[in-house]
Amino acid sequence: MNGLSFFKRASRAFDDYPTLAKLIVVCTVSGGGYVAYADANSTSGAHAIAPVSEIRKKKVVVVGTGWAGTSFLKKLNNPSYDVQVISPRNYFAFTPLLPSVTCGTVEARSIVEPIRSIVRKKGVNVSYCEAECFKIDADNKKVYCRPNPDSSMNGKEEFAVDYDYLVIAMGARPNTFNTPGVVEHCNFLKEVEDAQRIRRSVIDSFEKASLPTMSDEERKRILHFVVVGGGPTGVEFAAELHDFVNDDLVKLYPAAKDFVQITLLEAADHILNMFDKRITDFAEKKFHRDGIDVKLGSMVVKVSDKEISTKVRGNGGEITAIPYGMVVWSTGIGTHPVIRNFMQQIGQTNRRALATDEWLRVEGCNSIYALGDCATINQRKVMEDIAAIFKKADKDNSGTLTVKEFQEVIDDICERYPQVELHLKSKKMRDIADLLKMAKADVAKEAIELNIEEFKKALSEVDSQMKNLPATAQVAAQQGTYLANCFNRMEEAEKNPEGPIRFREEGRHRFRPFRYKHFGQFAPLGGEQTAAQLPGDWVSIGQSSQWLWYSVYASKLVSWRTRVLVITDWTRRFVFGRDSSRI
Repeated sequence: MNGLSFFKRASRAFDDYPTLAKLIVVCTVSGGGYVAYADANSTSGAHAIAPVSEIRKKKVVVVGTGWAGTSFLKKLNNPSYDVQVISPRNYFAFTPLLPSVTCGTVEARSIVEPIRSIVRKKGVNVSYCEAECFKIDADNKKVYCRPNPDSSMNGKEEFAVDYDYLVIAMGARPNTFNTPGVVEHCNFLKEVEDAQRIRRSVIDSFEKASLPTMSDEERKRILHFVVVGGGPTGVEFAAELHDFVNDDLVKLYPAAKDFVQITLLEAADHILNMFDKRITDFAEKKFHRDGIDVKLGSMVVKVSDKEISTKVRGNGGEITAIPYGMVVWSTGIGTHPVIRNFMQQIGQTNRRALATDEWLRVEGCNSIYALGDCATINQRKVMEDIAAIFKKADKDNSGTLTVKEFQEVIDDICERYPQVELHLKSKKMRDIADLLKMAKADVAKEAIELNIEEFKKALSEVDSQMKNLPATAQVAAQQGTYLANCFNRMEEAEKNPEGPIRFREEGRHRFRPFRYKHFGQFAPLGGEQTAAQLPGDWVSIGQSSQWLWYSVYASKLVSWRTRVLVITDWTRRFVFGRDSSRI
């Protein structure tokens, strides 16, 4: 009877709530079974519930599959979004190993992972479209795309994609500084295809130089490899090329040994300017010992099919023509045309990248986010909000601010304006009271009381600590992770904001601003030696740093498949040397 009673109650429940679709309850009683069944044929009534399928998900469009976009996709786990990925590249590439691909130390397929493999196991609905975004319409919330130019459709079938949120993470392109001949005659090193093209070009140069019809002068030109740019990419490629030539190619092409020359051109006074001076000095001395010709203060003014023209600073503007066989151009990054057009559309002209706020939102576009190399954070200055900060801290409206009042909001100030904390560290101040005391040097800390003008004076130098973040994979990956965490907690943060106080408005910001944490940087210098600069002003140079580089890069690879492949490539190189086949 208990089973029959339950059956009756279940039947009444289906009658009262007919929108519960096809729910079946099986109750076992004395070895038998009862089945209760209801079909959702009605959507009316006082207790009607909308089907889950009718609840519209917010559509997030992600443009780009580089470090920023892939990190965002990997960390996004909120199923309330419908995600559309758009990129002409259907894989993620571990770009720090591109110089290794140019010389066969690592194979190209070992550093790439299909984007569909990365997102297929997620609980979020993610779809991918191999296409190129050529226009962003912020007013109508659309992005206009065309198929990959390499596809059979030849990029002619254009289409539009609607969005609720747009995440722009398409990176940047090489910066040529409008130097004549660079696009036509130089190799870049931004994509896997670039690395493969360089590898073929190196082998071609040695094969051409081995032909019996070549003169010694022509052999010398063909085997002259020029690297433009003394940053991490240019330096690492020059080191990899030197090892490839001396460890492998000269054994296969012994007659070419005396003709090979590698030249590194840098417009600044030193290579690796973003590194510690100890690393810079060591790198320049090592390259000199290895026979790599480092020309500092050399600015490229023109590139032809056989010569590269440079102007040396302090040489009276004299232009020198250098014969070459191959040029690799690695001098920084520039803006994609679609980003430049979008910047003009939203009034961000005369900038190198999209300006965002500290939450990675594009300024003036609340539903558009930009991260990675295509964007830069426009950190708000303290002096722009100094009056609002003073008013918010002056809770008793006395017109003056005490140390105690300021200390009550200092955590929010440091979180909203990180330059305050950096300024305290640079001045070796223990706390905020030391900063305020600068405005009243003859008053004890506990008795300090400042008016608005004195408060401005105390914080007048704080904004001098503001710096733009470097355009590195490390920054882009952290930004992608941060933004994904924000999207995961969007609804929760709307109800319970976790960010700092809004000094110009009421309440708090939904999220804490993005903060970049630097974990260090590496500069492989060839010959199994690497320079490492880690937090805390810790510098290490040598073979121990090379093994640290191996372990860190292996751990950062996106999947176990790529980890195994890269480690296998490194092992193969140690045992058999680099592959010199032209494939």
